[in-house]
Amino acid sequence: MNRPPEIDDEALLHRLHDSSLQLKSQLQKVVVGQSQAIDLILNGLLSSGHCLLIGVPGLAKTLIVRTFASILNVGFSRIQFTPDLMPSDVTGTDVLVQNQATGDRDFRFLKGPVFSNIVLADEINRAPPKTQSALLEAMQERQVTIGAVQHPLPNPFFVLATQNPIEQEGTYPLPEAQLDRFMFVVQLDYPSESDELEMLLRTTGDSTVSVTSQMSAVDILEYRHLIRRIPISEGLASLALQLVRLTRPNSENPIVLVRECVAWGAGPRAGQFLILAAKTSAALRGSAIVLEDDLLAVVQPVLQHRIKTNYTAQAKGVSESSIIELVMNHVREQLQGKPNRGRIAKLFQS
Repeated sequence: MNRPPEIDDEALLHRLHDSSLQLKSQLQKVVVGQSQAIDLILNGLLSSGHCLLIGVPGLAKTLIVRTFASILNVGFSRIQFTPDLMPSDVTGTDVLVQNQATGDRDFRFLKGPVFSNIVLADEINRAPPKTQSALLEAMQERQVTIGAVQHPLPNPFFVLATQNPIEQEGTYPLPEAQLDRFMFVVQLDYPSESDELEMLLRTTGDSTVSVTSQMSAVDILEYRHLIRRIPISEGLASLALQLVRLTRPNSENPIVLVRECVAWGAGPRAGQFLILAAKTSAALRGSAIVLEDDLLAVVQPVLQHRIKTNYTAQAKGVSESSIIELVMNHVREQLQGKPNRGRIAKLFQS
């Protein structure tokens, strides 16, 4: 049974809601449209996750990240991934330094750009796998190991990576282990006609826009702990579990098309991210009650990069997104006729 947080948490929840509205208002001064992408990035930040932004050139991927970082009163660094980028260019390295007074020599660690609160990994698939893997430990363990020494990263630590889906020459696709570290894959689409017109008018004029900071590192950490304290019902947790398990071809009573077209499905981390993202969605609404809508709204961005289709799927024209829709429809059919599930059943009814 869901119950609201304590009184102090309620005040913090209202502050989070107000701050998020102000943050998005500041973003809209610079970025036109892309509201869904902005919501997911904010959700990822407050859920302690990372986001991979995918879109064709010119959709403001880098602009969104840079503006987002400027509104937050935290450290920011940008890494332009290129084929000749080395792991030490990301993490840093030990250098030999001589003490001018004594003449003694010793190794000193020089931090790389990954030592920041928000890290923009621009065009991450341009770098070879060895360099991409330099982010694996950082994203999961929040630390960097150089030699035998572990160097903790700043807290909060948030990676926003961008990727171009159409220029595949000279690129290195991200391995599945790296993709799984991203909480969301955020797909950016072309703007609407009205948004594109407003963007043209804004960017071809002589006026400049300034934004003000809305959240500090302390605020973000407080909000993250608050979101962890928000309860979720066992029914919603079971729904998240079922959605994840049904993407696996070897699950109990698998869906026929999933068994035929999916090489492997989502792992346990997907369920964790579904629940955290649903809690964050509720908090961004200013509520301590997690609804089914909060969970279902994040299913696609959490699951789509955790499902690998096979050659049969390619022959049939079945995509990861369509597999997720199939799983959702299957859950809807299973929930129909179960009135004790209450609002969940109603939500899935057509």
